[in-house]
Amino acid sequence: MTYRVLKLIVSILSAVLLRPRVTGVDNIPRKGPVIFASNHLSFIDSVIIPITVPRHVTFLAKKEYWTGKGVKGALSRWFFTTMGHIPVDRNDPRAGQRSLEDALAVLEKGGAFGIYPEGTRSRDGKLHKGHTGAAWLALTGKALVVPVGLKGTDKVKPIGKMPRLGRIEVHFGTPIDPSRQIEAGTRPAKARRELTEEVMTAIQKLSGQERVD
Repeated sequence: MTYRVLKLIVSILSAVLLRPRVTGVDNIPRKGPVIFASNHLSFIDSVIIPITVPRHVTFLAKKEYWTGKGVKGALSRWFFTTMGHIPVDRNDPRAGQRSLEDALAVLEKGGAFGIYPEGTRSRDGKLHKGHTGAAWLALTGKALVVPVGLKGTDKVKPIGKMPRLGRIEVHFGTPIDPSRQIEAGTRPAKARRELTEEVMTAIQKLSGQERVD
């Protein structure tokens, strides 16, 4: 209930302040395990995607969002806990593997998980090489991958700067089914790279970014 109320409030604020243009919502499966693989331009990406998806989407978030002090720290803990995001300790040498295991647990319950194949925010606005974690999740969890192209979020919340008003776009592409690689018996490493390339190509078409692989 708290999640739905928070999502409604943030959605209203977003509609008034950011006037998001959203396309491809019909491409989103309403049930079953699904991965939303998106380009990553700004901190607010992990807020914008959940409020535009008609499902509860879980993201990973750095542990520091749960450990802040004072009123700001309390609000941060409440927000990220309510959104259902999973804390990640980036100082843990096994953080990457633990993150994939946590994400797989979400998918095994038929949930929706959001991930940024680039691994971090783009500082030059270009689309960088995708890591194979999303493909591993899709192949292991037998989950569809919905590519997502975001535009304008870096203008609304630039890295290291205060938020500002602006127009954003969220485009959801046609789901990519990993079963083709599974049924073809493609070697795991090759299957992960092929699926990653297919996902990154779809993201590029939706976001319009220049690729710098």
